[in-house]
Amino acid sequence: MNTRLPHDVAPNVTDPNNTASNGPAILDTTTIEQFHGEENISRPRNKAPQPYDMVILSSFGGPEGQEDVIPFLRNVTAGRGIPDERLEEVATHYRANGGISPINEQNRALLNALEKALQEKGPRIPITWANRNWKPYVNDVVQEAYDNGARKILVLATSAYPGYSSCRQYREDYGMALEKLELEGKLQIDKIRQFYDAPGFVQAFVDGLVDGLREVHQKIAQNTNPAAGNGAIRIMFCTHSVPTSAANEAGPRDVDYEGGSAYVEKHLQVARRVLEKVSDIDSKLLENVDWELVYQSRSGPPSMPWLEPDVNDALESLEGKVDGIVLVPLGFVSDHMEVKWDLDTEALDTCKNLGFEAVRTPTPGTHPAYVESLRQLIQERVQETNATPFTAPKEPLFGGCSNRGWFDECDPQCCKPARAQQHRATIATYHMNTTED
Repeated sequence: MNTRLPHDVAPNVTDPNNTASNGPAILDTTTIEQFHGEENISRPRNKAPQPYDMVILSSFGGPEGQEDVIPFLRNVTAGRGIPDERLEEVATHYRANGGISPINEQNRALLNALEKALQEKGPRIPITWANRNWKPYVNDVVQEAYDNGARKILVLATSAYPGYSSCRQYREDYGMALEKLELEGKLQIDKIRQFYDAPGFVQAFVDGLVDGLREVHQKIAQNTNPAAGNGAIRIMFCTHSVPTSAANEAGPRDVDYEGGSAYVEKHLQVARRVLEKVSDIDSKLLENVDWELVYQSRSGPPSMPWLEPDVNDALESLEGKVDGIVLVPLGFVSDHMEVKWDLDTEALDTCKNLGFEAVRTPTPGTHPAYVESLRQLIQERVQETNATPFTAPKEPLFGGCSNRGWFDECDPQCCKPARAQQHRATIATYHMNTTED
């Protein structure tokens, strides 16, 4: 097996059925150089720093005990009419872990790490925490902040990539909170851009992949009964599957994305950047190694198309072809339930059944480089005279990604579902008369 590193993987290798169908109809002869993503969009991306009163670390939320599980899942599925009997099927994942999602503890740890970093390096701004689906709820945190005198708030969502649930829905959470609390015009809430290309986010996966490859290489060398006997390793970069319709809606409209979607394209670009950095550290680790982007945690009816391949299907397709697997949770910032169950339980069980030597690498969590990049993202938005002088990192992502980063304010139609039946107020929406730097 040849090493495919890292730029010669065309989209059809990752997504042979072109399931994100906004892409080209025929992919066989398409090269990565033909895709430009949103890099040709010329409008300003960066908002000028402002004197914010506080930062809110905003996340998905999760139950913290058995009695919380069904109420939490009702919040997650609100408006879809899913009966409790169906929710109980999903609840088994949480109940197997005491009814507790790891995400809350992960967010507390990240909050503490960011608070310490801001105190040490600046900007010295208060930071708190809010969730979409469980306590502390967004509405409650926003109301308390306003009551305590906050008039300008900056939101940092714990999600790195463009997409509805990972970006726009957070913008709606706060837009609807302002509307419901009747704080429109009284309280300004802005949002930090998606940070898939933040150097520390990438570095956390680099460090994990280096360790993971070394471990799998060693296990294969010691295995007297390998699955294929060829020493081959497949790296699987794993992310959350979404409906293909949602993938197609990710990012600004009328853009020719690799894989047909900003959601798919940015994962591919980060994967290549991670591989490039691993090669710089030790190119021998990537000998006889191949890679692909796979998906996990799909839900919804079987009739609805979602991004493929599923991680377990991809693993089964490799039976007898490789000796080792490295699962890299590229789409996740912490070890929440979908990492612990779908990868650590189901995917690793599949690997075991197929005879593969396998490891799952860490999520960024509180990796120092990741925390530092988040601090820098806050610092470039917050105006503070006493902060340590800061220049935004200029390191470009590999694979044709613009080195200008994502947008501080999104286009009005960016990631907007076509199925949306009613208007939802949003924050951080770009308008031509907005002040930029």
